[in-house]
Amino acid sequence: MGPTEVKTANAVDIYRDTWVRFLGYANEVGEAFRALVPVSFVWGSYAVATAYVTADAVDKGKKAAVAQGDNPGKTTRVAVAVVDTFVWQALASVIIPGFTINRVCAASLYLLGRTTKWPLPVRKWTTTAIGLSTIPFIITPIDRSVDFLLDSSLRKVYNDGKKHE
Repeated sequence: MGPTEVKTANAVDIYRDTWVRFLGYANEVGEAFRALVPVSFVWGSYAVATAYVTADAVDKGKKAAVAQGDNPGKTTRVAVAVVDTFVWQALASVIIPGFTINRVCAASLYLLGRTTKWPLPVRKWTTTAIGLSTIPFIITPIDRSVDFLLDSSLRKVYNDGKKHE
């Protein structure tokens, strides 16, 4: 581990170690509320989550640039840091969990409509509660699955079997 890696190992990553991380879950919250709010609210939640993903990717690119200094291959390593972070975050924080919560909520609303005589507002609020309560349970499996997916595909392409240190 190089000297810059020692310094950054103890540093707090604002995008992963603070409340800012929750901005990445904005779209899941938007999807959970889809039955109750205008669709523009849901799209706005995706805008927040996408801004978070983009900011994290830019931050990781800046950190990679500082860590590389004037070493050869700096541009490639910075690009790899940005692309890896953006793809990972896009999949793990926006695309897969958003789709998952959307489908959980759609299925819940459908099943509640078929199996209960509850009024529509009660079914919608119940669907929202189910969607919100699902979020904590999907985070770790999705994160691990995206790690596996990227380790098995994209990371093999840009690592070429070597560690970029």
